[in-house]
Amino acid sequence: MITYDSVSEELLLDWLVTLDTPEGFRAELIEGNSSLPHSPLPFFTYGICYRDVVTIDSNHLVTAVIHKSGHRTLRVALVADHGQVHELLHGKAVDTGLPHEWLQGTCLAVDLPPGANEACLIEALDSLAQAGALHWEVDS
Repeated sequence: MITYDSVSEELLLDWLVTLDTPEGFRAELIEGNSSLPHSPLPFFTYGICYRDVVTIDSNHLVTAVIHKSGHRTLRVALVADHGQVHELLHGKAVDTGLPHEWLQGTCLAVDLPPGANEACLIEALDSLAQAGALHWEVDS
């Protein structure tokens, strides 16, 4: 078993989280990679947030979180009127300045670092959820 906290920063640069599925995150070793890895926000995997320290097994699946980063993940799933709701939420996410990612234009994940002010985004989500346009949650 490999732990991210037990390896050098140079080796960390060679790890890339490549897939977030209902079965969990999968990490792959990228040989000779000299750039920082892309760190996707978790759309489906609960209990793992951006910059958490994790262990992985020999199949490169995350097996445990050994240190929480303090980040939280705001997840949104659109259920109606995708185009207009997507544009509205995208604008709100950009306005917050918080890192965010879309999956197929219908799922949004927003990184909430410690001390983040997501109030304007939550306000928009509450009204849209009450109208039946989306579902949202925050995971830590």
